[in-house]
Amino acid sequence: MIISSLLDTDLYKFTMMQVVLHHFPGAEVEYRFRCRTPGVALAPLLPRIDAEIDALCALRFTAEELRYLRGLRFLKSDFIDFLELFRLRRSRIEARPAEDAAARARGEIDIRIRGPWLHTILFEVPVLAIVGEVWAAHAHADADRQAAMARLDAKIARLREPGLEGCRIADYGTRRRYSRAWQRRVLERLQGGLGAQLAGTSNVALARDMELRPLGTMAHEYLQACQALGPRLRDTQVFAFENWAREYRGDLGIALADVYGLQAFLRDFDLYFCKLFDGARHDSGDPFAWGEQMIAHYAAHRVDPRSKTLVFSDALTVDKVIDLYRRFHQRVGLAFGIGTNLMHDLGHEAPQMVIKMVRCNDQPVAKISDEPAKNMCDDVAYLTYLREVFQIPSPADLPASDEIRP
Repeated sequence: MIISSLLDTDLYKFTMMQVVLHHFPGAEVEYRFRCRTPGVALAPLLPRIDAEIDALCALRFTAEELRYLRGLRFLKSDFIDFLELFRLRRSRIEARPAEDAAARARGEIDIRIRGPWLHTILFEVPVLAIVGEVWAAHAHADADRQAAMARLDAKIARLREPGLEGCRIADYGTRRRYSRAWQRRVLERLQGGLGAQLAGTSNVALARDMELRPLGTMAHEYLQACQALGPRLRDTQVFAFENWAREYRGDLGIALADVYGLQAFLRDFDLYFCKLFDGARHDSGDPFAWGEQMIAHYAAHRVDPRSKTLVFSDALTVDKVIDLYRRFHQRVGLAFGIGTNLMHDLGHEAPQMVIKMVRCNDQPVAKISDEPAKNMCDDVAYLTYLREVFQIPSPADLPASDEIRP
């Protein structure tokens, strides 16, 4: 089987899940799958995908895995007790050929996940890893691993150049990895080649097995769900951050900045949050422009940017990491999470597959990021309303700029 442990997922799934247990245990949600890369015909592979999902839903947390989770100071005992009883229910996920006739003719598929948020939140990452690995085994089984390792060694050599000793990277590649075995092999090479420059991994199973630091805080779905769970819509970003701080009391203090775009984030991320949170994470739009604006925002609120951390995680390459480090490292704390460029650099394009929350408590939810292609919502009227509430210009209204991606 592709997934052999429920720890084979990103840490932020557990940190968000604990918030759900303590604050929103009755929330009902729906997730949808999308492959943004054309020409990826997954329908013929549905029997294998279904079999792997069956195997995923047969897994339970082991005593050793629960013991490891209890050792993470920010996870509470009642949450671990809940995980001891937890299982993923097969009835809550369905994978089938696409409903749209044109999409079905192209071999596209639909995956829908529905049910209590508490009981469905752990599907996303392993299911994406399953679909990605099944596709890779079908389409690129003959990938040149020796050449891929040579490219990885070149990346390690670049990061070890003089002046980059403080440049640390982390693995954020579980959902886009070529395979589970390849992710481990790459991490082993990074661990041996980078030493302390490898900050850790978002993958909890690999962090446990390889004695690395597990990394992660919150994802887009958390702030999206709060659109249906909080007070009036305009206050839901503040509501999400306040609930997070109440839950973790100073731990896991990196705020996600792009659910409503940077300007809406900065309007809500006032002096209180600037001081309360350790930093912010970039996941769409131009990273250099974002970094400059975050530094200026901290300075405007009389907060020393050097006391805060900016986390970059959007489609990073080693070259881009180095450019960002050289631009900002003397001005602000930095962290970098690299996904596809580490875990799926095998000489072919890694399909851009996502699973996003689209509804919560039977209401549409969405993110409107700084990169329009990353938006995903099944209700156009709601997207329009969301833009109005958070004063977000439509893509047609944005000025042309070299600083903003098309």
